[in-house]
Amino acid sequence: MENKLIVSPSPHVHSGDSIEKNMYGVLIALIPAFLVAVYVFRLDALIITALSVLFCMGFEYLIGRYIMKKEPTILDGSAIITGVLLAFNVPSNLPIWILALGALFSIGVVKMAFGGLGNNIFNPAIAGRIFLLISFPAQMTTWPAPEVSAVTDAVTSATVLSHLKFSPEQLPSLNDMFLGFEGGSIGEMSALALLLGLVYLLWKKIITWHIPVSIIASVAVFTGILYLINPIPTYNPLIHLFSGGLMLGAVFMATDYVTSPMTKSGMLIYGISIGFITVAIRLWGAYPEGVSFAILLMNAFTPLINNYTQPKRFGEVVKNG
Repeated sequence: MENKLIVSPSPHVHSGDSIEKNMYGVLIALIPAFLVAVYVFRLDALIITALSVLFCMGFEYLIGRYIMKKEPTILDGSAIITGVLLAFNVPSNLPIWILALGALFSIGVVKMAFGGLGNNIFNPAIAGRIFLLISFPAQMTTWPAPEVSAVTDAVTSATVLSHLKFSPEQLPSLNDMFLGFEGGSIGEMSALALLLGLVYLLWKKIITWHIPVSIIASVAVFTGILYLINPIPTYNPLIHLFSGGLMLGAVFMATDYVTSPMTKSGMLIYGISIGFITVAIRLWGAYPEGVSFAILLMNAFTPLINNYTQPKRFGEVVKNG
């Protein structure tokens, strides 16, 4: 009886996946957008991103160690991603103390107050952005002109979506939108860089195509129908796809494991809903942008979507009546 047969639960073959591996994979996918941000906004983008990461990691460590009395988890990569995504959602000239408040809200209120990673209902970075947008609307909607802008003497500039809503005649070219040479938050400008990140995430199988593709496709279809009816810049699908936070939200924030549906059909419902709500807010809402609000709203519906789309158990008898 010295050599006992020990039977352990499945899986018996490890796939090699882990929280850390996937989190750092997402960070690698964010590198192209970060490089564009540094090229466009120079040192300001680097400072804001670095400080946002430090704030998020610091708050998670302090709250976990001294309030929740548990081992800190700052090295699993989740706090770093929250910091990077929060930075990518703010202007490069945002005052540091406001950025610190956003990090505290994202980590302390949205994540740690619910028990930490895996327990939060809403995406921390998106919730932090909306908190800052509502609390400090002037600072959150004042964007410095890109360093590579053709208007070299400009100090601040409007975003593409602001022009689209209030002054369509001043829109930049589609090429500038696609490459990221226009005003906006740090990490949302370059559709090309964010799509490169999407390709990497799909290649490494960190995410599936269902959420990002359904969001992008639903925005294209909805605006495309409106554009066929009335071909004005406001309804141009390419402008909506290449501007604002659509690509950043679809690829990196709506796909958050914790706050998105688990089933493939649920992911499609979730993504299509985000796309529809985004366009509705952009065209008829008070704000020029609607991606963050759409994702946050659908985060709240994720448990219902999971419940509605969960597969039937093998051998389950469905009762009628």
